[in-house]
Amino acid sequence: FPLKSVTESFAKVIHGLKVGHLTDHVIQRSKRMILDTLGVGFLGTSTEVFHKANEYSKIYSSNVSSTVWGRPTLRLPPTYAAFVNGVAIHSMDFDDTWYPATHPSGAVLPVLMALSEALPPSPKCSGLDLLLAFNVGIEVQGRLMNFSKDANDIPKRFHPPSVVGTLGSAAAASKILGLSMTNCQKALAIAVSHAGAPMANAATQTKPLHMGNAARHGIEAVFLAMLGLQGNKQVLDTQTGFGAFYTNYSPKVLPNLDSYTWLLDQQDVAFKSFPAHLATHWVADAAASVRKHLVTDRAMCPIDHVERIVLRIPDVQYVNRPFPDSEHEARHSFQYVACAMLLDGGITVSSFHKHQINRPQVRELLCKVELEHPQDNLPNFNTLYCEISVTLKDGATFTERADTFYGHWRKPLSQKDLEAKFRANASGMLSCDAVERLIKIVDNLEGLEDCSVLTSLLKGPS
Repeated sequence: FPLKSVTESFAKVIHGLKVGHLTDHVIQRSKRMILDTLGVGFLGTSTEVFHKANEYSKIYSSNVSSTVWGRPTLRLPPTYAAFVNGVAIHSMDFDDTWYPATHPSGAVLPVLMALSEALPPSPKCSGLDLLLAFNVGIEVQGRLMNFSKDANDIPKRFHPPSVVGTLGSAAAASKILGLSMTNCQKALAIAVSHAGAPMANAATQTKPLHMGNAARHGIEAVFLAMLGLQGNKQVLDTQTGFGAFYTNYSPKVLPNLDSYTWLLDQQDVAFKSFPAHLATHWVADAAASVRKHLVTDRAMCPIDHVERIVLRIPDVQYVNRPFPDSEHEARHSFQYVACAMLLDGGITVSSFHKHQINRPQVRELLCKVELEHPQDNLPNFNTLYCEISVTLKDGATFTERADTFYGHWRKPLSQKDLEAKFRANASGMLSCDAVERLIKIVDNLEGLEDCSVLTSLLKGPS
């Protein structure tokens, strides 16, 4: 049978090679390589860089531990607590989205929660300390994205949280741990060598690892910097440094501190009301408007009467999935979100469960969807729109357009709805009392004297 892909051919070779395939030449040469590698490995244990890496691994992986959110009996070293909590945050693509495009909070907050727990009890980490370090981590991400025109568009090459998120994590960890300016510079250099994950793994279970890795790698970069590990001091200045991630990287010196303005002051974030790629939220909005023409009261959408559905959206290939086969593909499918909204009149967490995706009515509707990419509809979260036309078999066509959905930075979620989202999301893991206390603590974070009050609630019921 002819193989379907290069990747498949690699997998076939990996799986299929046996001991009998080895030749004498290969055996002899590889034995020499093994012996040599062991020798340089032993010799390398006497170097300064080995010593630093070893100290990091010993100190920071055994003596201190941090909470895994919602798991009262599980504690991990801070790096791995940040990793698994970061994965959790992005596991449903339900986390905040900024412009230029990234998910800013997921790479930073798990780091600060893990480290504030692992810090010695004195001096205490206050709510203001946390807020400052968090905003430093967010700010660094935004500044780096503003150095590239590429970053304004929905990404094609690298997943931004794995790039700028890794440096945001390192910056936030540097701040909360009180690193010197020299060590902050080292941490950023080390973090750049930990950064980057390709967009090909979007819509798979691997994509949430990008966020977990950003959190973990930022902490690791900081711990290694604290042990004196050196990196390129000009790493953010060069095309071969951070510029390697962008085709048109043009870095600029940051403003003076006496006249500093935060990017978050100028550009709010989007909060999602359902767990899917941000671009699908315009589709859901437009589909909900069209549905009002097709359905009266709570009746089912008359799918038998639908001839065709046209979505006029930007050309974003990784969110173009005509027949999604998993929850992760469905979250990255313009087509699925449109059909689910037309059928059900709403999109929720359960809309992406396997049995919902595979409903015969959904599959029938998906067959009727066509995409168009108008030239003025660019893949940019600030300017994109979605227009949906549903044509019935009797020739009637209904068209609706969404320019801004509720939750976008131009149309922010109300505090009441943001809290309602938090209650819905946290109540499966925390008691009602803990949920309400967390809402209150975060609302008054700048007045909190000791962050352990906050982190102790994250464990869940003991």
